[in-house]
Order: sequence, then structure tokens, then C-alpha cells
Amino acid sequence: MSTEQDQRVTETLASLTRAEDTDALEAIRIEALGKKGWITQLMKTLGKMSPDERQVEAPRIQAIRARVAEAIEDRKAALEAAELERRLASETLDLTLPAPQAPGGSVHPVSQVMDELAEIFADLGFSVASGPEIEDDWHNFTALNMAETHPARAMHDTFYFPDVDAEGRRMLLRTHTSPVQIRSLVERGAPIRIIAPGRVYRSDSDATHTPMFHQVEGLVIDKGIHLGHLKWTLETFLKAFFERDDIVLRLRPSYFPFTEPSVEVDVGWKDEGGRRVLGGDGDAPGHGWMELLGSGMVNRRVLEFAGVDPDEYQGFAWGLGVDRLAMLKYGMDDLRAFFDGDDRWLAHYGFSPFDQPTLSGGVGAKSTVGAKA
Repeated sequence: MSTEQDQRVTETLASLTRAEDTDALEAIRIEALGKKGWITQLMKTLGKMSPDERQVEAPRIQAIRARVAEAIEDRKAALEAAELERRLASETLDLTLPAPQAPGGSVHPVSQVMDELAEIFADLGFSVASGPEIEDDWHNFTALNMAETHPARAMHDTFYFPDVDAEGRRMLLRTHTSPVQIRSLVERGAPIRIIAPGRVYRSDSDATHTPMFHQVEGLVIDKGIHLGHLKWTLETFLKAFFERDDIVLRLRPSYFPFTEPSVEVDVGWKDEGGRRVLGGDGDAPGHGWMELLGSGMVNRRVLEFAGVDPDEYQGFAWGLGVDRLAMLKYGMDDLRAFFDGDDRWLAHYGFSPFDQPTLSGGVGAKSTVGAKA
């Protein structure tokens, strides 16, 4: 090895020991072993030598290349190990801390209220019934004693399809869940005790009405049923749902074609900080009455349509909006927000899927974020 080449090797090895990071190391590698590096240029001279010279010089130049390359790899490993030690010392992880909460979904208030209704009425001996959302006009109107001239049958109130079923009956989006009562009576007969929650459709839209909304109806058919049973059932349900023992009801005479007699049910309420809170006697100072639902004793003609003998069985039915129940219980003021799909609204008013409503733990499960407005 020539003195000049000896010196270049020594300088290269010395610069490697002084390299403080991988960038400096890469610069030294390029200077020595890169396309224009001095060792690469030295390798190219082998092609210009005679076979005898090449036989002598090739092993020496290869040894220089191997020595420098090995030194570079050793220094690279040392720098990477030092960097790892530095990061381990500075980027510590406290395993005793709770893990950050991962983003998760939440239960919509309507779904939450549906679960609460099912829990309460199951405790009262009711089962949950369901039916098709696309109905025929016999189940939706005729079997419920609604005459051909009834306003609800009008095009401006009901979404009709151009189709008819095999029996020539007009098809429509159901306007209430009452057809489920008819179907259940026809299939099961009496006695029966059901609730029928689900989506319904009417041509209406404002702050308290939407073309699609949710309704729950209840039906009890048995022997010896009277209006007192209806009031007790509704009072027991509302006390459990709103988790208040001071719920007071007022029944007013009304008219529905499928019940006779029919009653509107009002509930006492008062204003607390700009929010309507149910509870107390509506005639008490600072209180008032709020119409909450419609109900009554099932019309004997409806029983006859369903194939039930009205001389042997009688019963009561009621219906109310699930969305409105959610608004009253959890402090929402615009029904349209229920269907806007706004993640911020759902984050505030939504519920954890792990907080299932139970009567023992309280049907009003905790929300996922903050307190209710």
C-alpha cells in the first residue's frame, strides 16, 4: 500500500470516529465509496493494469474497500444504538396512566328512549310488536274505523304509492303504528298486551313535526278492562319514564275513530330555567297542563274488524310520539335536529351503548358527553 493511500485510509477512519450523526456518516461514505469516491476511482484503475500488476494490486485495493466499508457499518450501528438510547431516555411512557379514550359511537336519543319504553312496559307485562312500514289502506285506515272521507286519508296528509296489493288495496307509508295492533290481534287474538314502537310518516314539517318520526302505541285487550286500567297504566309508565313520583294526569274527553270513549291525556308541568319540566298538579300555582297523548277504549268496530268478539273482550289503546318524549325528558327544542346527522349534536345528546336502561338502575342512562341542556 502506498504512503498516499495509507494516509487516505487513516484520514477516512479518523473522520468516521468524529461523525456525530448518520448524515455526517453518509457524507463520508459517499466521499470514499460513492460513484466518484476515491476508493471507487482506485478500483477503476485495475482495468488499466496488466494482468501481472492486477494480480498484485487487486487484493490490496479490495482489502482497503472492505476495511473502510466495515468501519462505516460499525460506526452506523454505534450511532443508531446511541440514538435509540437517547430516545429511550427522553421519550418515556408511563404505563400506569389510563390509555387515551378512543373515538366511539353513541346511541341516538330516539333509540335510547325506545329501549327505555321496552324496559318499562316489559316490567308491566307487555311484549313488543312490529309490522311493515309500507302498509295497505285497509290495515292503516279501514280496520281502524276511519271512513273513506276521513281527512287523514287525503293526499296532503299521507304518502301514497301508485301500487296496489293483490286485493286491489292502495299502498302507503303507514301514518301511525296502529296497523301493528290490527295485525297482532288478527294473528294472536285476545287477550293481548303489546306496545308497537316504530317509524311513521306524514306530510308535515316544522320545528315540532317532520315527515318521518317515531311513535309508540299500546294495546290491552282482555275481559273486564276499563278506563281506570288505562289511567293507571299511563300514570305508572310516565312516572317510571320521567323518574318522578309527582306526575299528575288529567283526562279530557276527545274523539278518535278507533276508540270510544276517547280521551286526551294532559300532564302537569312547570317552567324551570326556561325548560318545561313535567311534574306536579297543572292547576297548582306556577304550573300548567300539557297535552301529551291520545287514548281511549278500543271501538267495538275495530275489534270486529280484527275478528275479536266485542261482547266478550274490551280494552284500551294509546299513542304518543317517541321523539317528543325524548325532547321533554332530555331538553331538546327542535325536532329537526334529530335527523340532521350533526356529530356535535349527537356527541352532546347521545348515550353510551354500555349504559343500558334498567328499572333498578334508572331508565335514564347517562349521556356520553356532559349534562343535558
